[in-house]
Amino acid sequence: MDAREVVLDVLLDIEQNNTFSNIALQKALKKNQFEDKKLRAFVTRMCEGITEKRITLDYIINQYSKTKIKKCKPMIRSILRMGCYQIHFMDGVPEHAAVSESVKLTKKHGFSGLTGYVNGVLRSIAREKEHVTYPDLNKDKIAYASVYYSMPEWLVKKIYADYPEQALAILKGCFAERLTTVRVNLCKTDRETIKKQMQEAGIEVFDGLYDEAALRIGQYDFIRRVPGYKSGEFTVQDESSMCAVRAAHIKPGNIVMDICAAPGGKTTAAAEYLNGEGMVYSMDVSEDKLSLIQENVERLGFSNVKISAHDATMPFDIEQADVVIADVPCSGLGIIGRKNDIKYRLTEEGFENLVTLQKKILKNVSDYVAPGGTLLYSTCTINPTENEGNVQWFLKEHTEYKLEESRLFLPGVDACDGFYYAILKRNK
Repeated sequence: MDAREVVLDVLLDIEQNNTFSNIALQKALKKNQFEDKKLRAFVTRMCEGITEKRITLDYIINQYSKTKIKKCKPMIRSILRMGCYQIHFMDGVPEHAAVSESVKLTKKHGFSGLTGYVNGVLRSIAREKEHVTYPDLNKDKIAYASVYYSMPEWLVKKIYADYPEQALAILKGCFAERLTTVRVNLCKTDRETIKKQMQEAGIEVFDGLYDEAALRIGQYDFIRRVPGYKSGEFTVQDESSMCAVRAAHIKPGNIVMDICAAPGGKTTAAAEYLNGEGMVYSMDVSEDKLSLIQENVERLGFSNVKISAHDATMPFDIEQADVVIADVPCSGLGIIGRKNDIKYRLTEEGFENLVTLQKKILKNVSDYVAPGGTLLYSTCTINPTENEGNVQWFLKEHTEYKLEESRLFLPGVDACDGFYYAILKRNK
């Protein structure tokens, strides 16, 4: 099947069925087994890029189309976005090919009467490629950031309100190209050994910046084919998450509960700190995600992990634990660059609902921390209400706890995902 046809199918699945972009893409790649890696890479880049840059693309198209993009039929809207993305963001695609292939798609899908329109709009976009007028940063910083970083205006306003001095750096950092961060399994190997193996395989490798078990890798084809992956010598995990688990000071012999555990990064990090002594109870509300945890636990070689499906807002069968890890469902603002359709799905009401859920989870799990034990609260968002706000609320409601440590990572400011954690210690 033609690669652009596959891209079009994915975009329509996202728009018409409200499918998450990563799921729509995975379905399409599974259905269309491309033998040519370049075609697979082309489809992936187009689908991810068009989703990420949707606001920017629509802004450009609207400058050259008499019919505003929102009023176009979904098929035509998707074809225009595809053409515009290739012209503006894919140097390897000749502009004439981007235009002609878009026209072919229009005709093939029964819109012969609109081929002239699509051709005219995209040719104008190609001709004026170097002369697009963006909003003036000095006159309207919100409009500028919304268009340039393809972020809904209400969300840009929120980031500016929360972080006035760092807002532009955060927005830029959200979408900056970054290497993949992995955590070396120190129960099986050491950082220098696995680093050497990767380098010998032609993989770009750098030491992590925040954790001694971290490596940052690039120039690899597929993570499962990287030396050491199948043998469980490393796993993918962001350094911010590694720092959170390290701050909990898990020791051999501890009982640990990880109550929103999928896909298992913190569970396996905790098991590593236990070094074969003690137990990790790893839970997640979604039974579908338990297989991800199981796969990682088995691959990394940990036998002292018990995995089960459980709703973190409901009572547990476990009496108490030395460490409870509550990496709660959140708005995901810290990883918005890696999950490129989060920003289109967020609403202010959604923020409020999440905070309510987070408080309910915190209230429930607080009873399962043993006296003198640790509650690790964490999120992959930079929204203060979900982070510092929840911790302040919790400490007022639960005076038996005190805040021992907290840390906020900001994309574009710190060289990792946006992330927050708080170490809450229960009185002995």
